[in-house]
Amino acid sequence: MEEKKIDINSIIGFALIFGILMYMLWQNKPTPEQVADQEKAKQEQVEAEKKATETEQTAVTTGEDYSLETVKDSVQLSTLKNKLGSFAYSSSLPSAVANETTVENDVLKLKFSNKGGFLSEIILKKFVNFDSVPIYLIKDNNAAFNINFGTTDSRVINTQDLYFQPTVTKNGDNTIVSMKLKVSESKFLEYRYEIKKDNYMMGFTIKSQGLDDVINSSQDIILDWKIKTYRHAKSVSYENRYTELIYEYEGGKDSYLGQKEVSEEIISDVSYVAFKQHFFTSILLTDSPFKTAELKSRNLVKDEEIDTVFTKAFDAKLPLQLSGGEINKTMDWYFGPTDYKILNSYKRNLDEVVPLGWGIFGWINRYVFIPIFGFLSSFLPYGFAIIVMTILVRIVMSPVTYKSYVSQAKMKVLKPEIAEITEKYKDNAMKKQQETMALYNKAGASPMAGCLPALVQLPVFYALFQFFPSAFDLRQKSFLWAEDLSSYDTIAKLPFHIRFYGDHVSLFPILASVAIFFYMQMTTGQQMAAQPTQEGMPDMSKMMKYMMYFSPLMMLFFFNNYASGLSLYYFVSNMITIGIMLVIKNYIIDEDKIHARIQENKKKPKKENRFQKKMKEMMEQAEKQKQTQKRK
Repeated sequence: MEEKKIDINSIIGFALIFGILMYMLWQNKPTPEQVADQEKAKQEQVEAEKKATETEQTAVTTGEDYSLETVKDSVQLSTLKNKLGSFAYSSSLPSAVANETTVENDVLKLKFSNKGGFLSEIILKKFVNFDSVPIYLIKDNNAAFNINFGTTDSRVINTQDLYFQPTVTKNGDNTIVSMKLKVSESKFLEYRYEIKKDNYMMGFTIKSQGLDDVINSSQDIILDWKIKTYRHAKSVSYENRYTELIYEYEGGKDSYLGQKEVSEEIISDVSYVAFKQHFFTSILLTDSPFKTAELKSRNLVKDEEIDTVFTKAFDAKLPLQLSGGEINKTMDWYFGPTDYKILNSYKRNLDEVVPLGWGIFGWINRYVFIPIFGFLSSFLPYGFAIIVMTILVRIVMSPVTYKSYVSQAKMKVLKPEIAEITEKYKDNAMKKQQETMALYNKAGASPMAGCLPALVQLPVFYALFQFFPSAFDLRQKSFLWAEDLSSYDTIAKLPFHIRFYGDHVSLFPILASVAIFFYMQMTTGQQMAAQPTQEGMPDMSKMMKYMMYFSPLMMLFFFNNYASGLSLYYFVSNMITIGIMLVIKNYIIDEDKIHARIQENKKKPKKENRFQKKMKEMMEQAEKQKQTQKRK
């Protein structure tokens, strides 16, 4: 077969033909008037086609689709049906206006909006914020609740834009608020709220009736709950530190999103989602877990001097499952204080919303400090209850303090002998270590003996560090010059803002810093006196001196915006510890007696335990190998 080729003549011919066609098109182009007429005719044709096919295309509803007030004639109803499909009926009812239904119990005042069928306002009646304004969890559109789903006529519905019909009934002492989004009188989507007497928890059910031929079962049904949390405390940065999204998943596990600028996670088998605002919380619970949950937290406090209204924005997207073509999901709402006693009383693991610490720290708070503080505060003012509890803690920990001090005293007495060993075996590190350990063993002393008591106290100190910021009972309770033990105290306002410190001066952190300075001066002096000086080792005395000044300064800055109750605890605790140490030093411990006892112990044959024997054998073996290598 002969190969086909295009020669130069063919190319020239195609170019000429193309040029002639372009010239003809230019010669016959329409005038501007003709172009305008053509565009107008084209637009009219598009509009006609759009109207003809409108009901056959997918439509996403928006708020503008429900702007018509009560429908007065069939033309308006027809217009609504073109926009809303089956849900046009809901916007044709008298309830299709921006009205609210108000319901109260002893602790909550609730407003339900016809538009969206959700709560438009929640007031906690027994509480006010730092400025004596009632606590609003929801107000002025800071929250949204929406169910997004597809319909069989190819529409996407957002319930937050539709009008629900409200009815209020009584069931014994409980008040039932039913919000129905109607397709007809017998077909609807219902939000059913059951408000109980003197209770922050309310029942909540989402169910549909007769919508199996309206809801598109092949598309996801998503419940979307959002909120921007209001600031309620004096320090917006301190409150924001404890404002977080917490969730329970996989049958009892709990976790949180954290404090990043933006945090997002997808979690499986979620049984509750809590939007916690430090001392107040909004929680959505269910006994039948959501299959998944898309959770998001966004920090809204970029500058604490400017961003003073909201703290964080939370969002939870939760899928709803159909059963027999209908929605039927039973849940509960909790809108109330982040109070351990109240949350724990529901027996639904809600106490995990209160940040008491993990593991042993949480255990100490739950079973030791919360009961003790609850008992003391039942008959004492809260400031005195803190002082008494601190005294009790220090008395219980005093044996540990005593052991630590005795250990340091022993090390101080042994320091000259350790120095002699160091000088004698300065060229033989292994022998020096053997002799030092032998001295410790004979004298009944150990450098680790002073560390272990401190380690024993750490869980207690950390548990209390978690307890005081989480103690709801301290909120707005005054003591001396502190107006609110759950917030910082103020003795002076600064005309400027200092980074990390604030625009005020708090007295309790100053007292706590002074107390910890003198405490560290005592303990550091004792440790430096007991610390053996070893060649080639870093000078620990300089580091201890730095810590003696750095720690109080850090506390002064760090605690200036913290709860004054926590600073009060640290002040009292350090003062009591100083007193105990002075008593031990001046009236209980005699260093001459300790020295005499050590000398007696050195004369007695000391039985080595298995570990000591093993260590000794290893060190001797290592020394032999070293000597052998030197000979070679």
